[in-house]
Amino acid sequence: MTSVPLGAAAQSPERVLYFVLLQLVAIIALARALGSLARKIGQPRSVGEIVAGLCLGPSLFGHFAPELSAYVFGSASHLPLVIMSQIGLTLLMFQIGMGFDFSHLREPANGRAVAIIAAGSIVPPFVLGLGLGIVSQPRLAPTIPLIPYSLFVGTALAITAVPILGRILREYGLTRTRIGAITISAAAINDVVGWLLLLAVAAFAAARFSVTDMLWRFGYLGLYLVVCFGAVKPLIRYALARVSWPDEPGLPPSIAAITILAVFVSGIMTYEIGVFTIFGGFVMGVLVHDNSEFVNRFRQTVGDFVTVFFLPIFFTFAGLRTDLTGIDTTALWLWCAGITLIATVGKGAGAYVGARIGGLDVTTAGIVSVLMNTRALMELIVINIGYSAGFIPRIVYTLLVVMAIATTVITGPILRVLLPKVGHAIPEGVDA
Repeated sequence: MTSVPLGAAAQSPERVLYFVLLQLVAIIALARALGSLARKIGQPRSVGEIVAGLCLGPSLFGHFAPELSAYVFGSASHLPLVIMSQIGLTLLMFQIGMGFDFSHLREPANGRAVAIIAAGSIVPPFVLGLGLGIVSQPRLAPTIPLIPYSLFVGTALAITAVPILGRILREYGLTRTRIGAITISAAAINDVVGWLLLLAVAAFAAARFSVTDMLWRFGYLGLYLVVCFGAVKPLIRYALARVSWPDEPGLPPSIAAITILAVFVSGIMTYEIGVFTIFGGFVMGVLVHDNSEFVNRFRQTVGDFVTVFFLPIFFTFAGLRTDLTGIDTTALWLWCAGITLIATVGKGAGAYVGARIGGLDVTTAGIVSVLMNTRALMELIVINIGYSAGFIPRIVYTLLVVMAIATTVITGPILRVLLPKVGHAIPEGVDA
């Protein structure tokens, strides 16, 4: 029998599969356990899943059991986990898009509020982040050029996490309320602008920035949305209205296959436009959100699998890049506190003022402000991109991860105080 070189055997499909399965067992088990613990203490499940990712990374597992950690997570490429996490994010965005009632936005007052809140939640944190980048670069990122570093920090502070925000709104029963529709719409605008800012930073860093190119991207995005809502949505509505749904729960296999294909094609199109793949999933979800039968059956067929299997993979991959033991001086902890404070105040105050100008009362504006400060998932996506592209060093990556977690952790407790004041009963046992 011909012998196989050791290096080839180490990368054989069977061996890679073995380590991927080993990683998935650790990821899903710990994410589910800590997610359930988070729910018991009044936090969104996502917070527990993010902490699970940190625990499996160098901050805990890699620090106290380095050899075992290297065996589990260092013996094979991370590429399978990365691909699975991105597929899961795209499907999650589809679920979030189809879970919202945007009929509230037909009222002119609500549409105006969305636009003002979106502007208020982008401009102040971006400007503050830009200033923070200029001040911190000599101390935290001296080897990285000032302009791309500062622009990236400003972009990172301006992001809102639509997927995590969507899960929080579901857990608190806000998806089909006026507050929920206004907030998720403002957050969606926020993220689109955030992605475009990120593209501009990348183009600038590569000396390829062009105002003309950015205007073309906006034009293509507008055309894409016009086609989606003007042609694709009526076609989907027509097709779904003629489906004879079976008695058993879930989607018929053919419709499930067509749905997944449509989500992926939409993601491919937004990627080509330059707004990243997951936004295409969100738009496709919005196109089908008004067909309750389809929405319910999709959740029965695919929904739980996405949140239980795919999403924790991304959180863990982010955790593998985060080493909290690197924050080992008082100065770094002060920088961490400062970044978190500036991010919270900048976005929170901007969203609150925007909500008040948009006609919302004091308490409702406070709720919107807290919700818009939720960063977690999108923040992790953005800073992973920034770190991979060389816009930020590892220590700044870690500080921004802490900021993303902190701004998400404070959301639940504040909502539990504010929501009863507007007469909204917080549902118990709702798991998203």
